[in-house]
Amino acid sequence: MTKTFLSWNVNGIRAAERKGFLAWLAREKPYLLGIQESKAHQSQLEPGLLNPPGYSSFWHEAERKGYSGVTVYCQEEPLSVSRGVGVEMFDREGRTLTLEYPTFNFINVYVPSGTMGQARIDFKLEFYGALLKHFQKVSANGKPLVVCGDFNTAHMERDLAHPKENAHTSGFLPEERAWLDKFLGWGLLDSLREFNSAPGLYTWWDMRTGARARDVGWRLDYFYVSASAKARLRDAFILKDVQGSDHCPLGIRFDI
Repeated sequence: MTKTFLSWNVNGIRAAERKGFLAWLAREKPYLLGIQESKAHQSQLEPGLLNPPGYSSFWHEAERKGYSGVTVYCQEEPLSVSRGVGVEMFDREGRTLTLEYPTFNFINVYVPSGTMGQARIDFKLEFYGALLKHFQKVSANGKPLVVCGDFNTAHMERDLAHPKENAHTSGFLPEERAWLDKFLGWGLLDSLREFNSAPGLYTWWDMRTGARARDVGWRLDYFYVSASAKARLRDAFILKDVQGSDHCPLGIRFDI
């Protein structure tokens, strides 16, 4: 049975709600939706946002209110749910949710940004390492991975509008891009690139400079699927016209 999985960095779930998030969810009806930067604790939210019609939700909240956080909305209850990667300095920031289903593992990820200086770049690179170990641990149950989220790095030159100008900018540093190579080398597929090799497929635009109107963007958001499940991947796409955040949603069609 083929299902639609979506992912979206909403830059604040309460702000997204005011911009029509629940109506969008009701229209799209994804089987699973991974949200990054939910920026809220469940205690701050109304029941309609916690459990929209047809959905349950799971949350990994940052200790600090109004910061980071990931959420998964699901039509069917998972077999199990775990929060974090098992490293306290990362897990206190609410960056990873893992849901186990009968035929796959679903992992929703929000990778730290490195734009605040070298200390955060180092933190980000350490997180990538912890994340790869988490992928390895989760996959030990024999089920393929479906991984979505904001990885805060453009992988290749075709994944951002101005690669040469950003060669020394966090989000396109060689050491950051090398981690995405490692994920692929370990056994994940970049789902979008299985269907579309074109440049200009962006998922994030700088709001301060009006970059979206000019489509001067970056592809920072990904759906990865275990190479062993390649035959189950039916489509991958970006919903570029969906507004409401500095990121747009993206998705896959996958046989569960």
